[in-house]
Amino acid sequence: MPVRTLVIVNPKSRNRGAARQLKSLEAKLRRALGPLDIECTRAPRDAERITREGVRSGVERVIVAGGDGTLSEVVTGLLSAGLGDYATVGLLPVGTAGDFARGLGEPRDLDAAIDRIAGGRTLRVDAGRATYRCDGREAVTSYFANIASLGLSGEVAELVNRTGKAFAGRLSYLFGALRSLARYRGEPVSISVDGRCVFEDELAVAAIANGPCFGGGMQIAPNARVDDGVFDWLIVPAMSRLSLLRKIPLLYRGSHLADPRILHGQGRVVEARAMDGPVRIDVDGEALGALPARFEILPDAITLVGVER
Repeated sequence: MPVRTLVIVNPKSRNRGAARQLKSLEAKLRRALGPLDIECTRAPRDAERITREGVRSGVERVIVAGGDGTLSEVVTGLLSAGLGDYATVGLLPVGTAGDFARGLGEPRDLDAAIDRIAGGRTLRVDAGRATYRCDGREAVTSYFANIASLGLSGEVAELVNRTGKAFAGRLSYLFGALRSLARYRGEPVSISVDGRCVFEDELAVAAIANGPCFGGGMQIAPNARVDDGVFDWLIVPAMSRLSLLRKIPLLYRGSHLADPRILHGQGRVVEARAMDGPVRIDVDGEALGALPARFEILPDAITLVGVER
């Protein structure tokens, strides 16, 4: 019997480029995969509900036509309902950044991505669980496929999502980083990894990484692997704006780890708390809340389809 397939489209992805591609995308998918259902998201977190309801009704393959934020919602929909073993997840390159797929070496060409999904090759990968504050509420939980971060990156995510993504992924996040850097100040935080305090000082940015890339191609954690059962974590302490500006080209090359001021390592649980005022976090490029936060790795949590590694 054919695999029952659900395609979740975020029509706002890539500055509404996904909506413009929808008709041709649907035709290509039907030719390659056969019968399928298509659902468009209408509001933030809508992909969580669509995924949960679809898989509970018998969907076996969920294809994400959106960016990292939409993928994060799909992962949250699966894992929050205990459905991680019931459906595979495929990725289509129609988002602004597509950093998770980029880190896997997945093609940016839509036809090539569809061909890989049709090929059916799968890879079991880890996911992250994030618990944080949102709008003054206690203990909001979501899940992520790629990277959670805090500090300056949280400000960048909030700015990019609020002002729109009029450019390609790299330019949108680069401009957001430069604008956020202009008003940047160090945030005093305390960060622990697996119960051991590794940092207690003013922070520029910290990343808790399952995959290597974020921010439109920055290789923030170049050694991270999505299937090794641990996070790669990285902490950039507060430094001058000029020093941070000089780090940006290094981030795109993944050569910033040579700086002895940057702390990095691996771990399963990362906890962070603010020591003076709110500190934003972002989860897969979405500004979801603020500290205190806990990030936990979930090994072998989801199965991707169409990945060649």
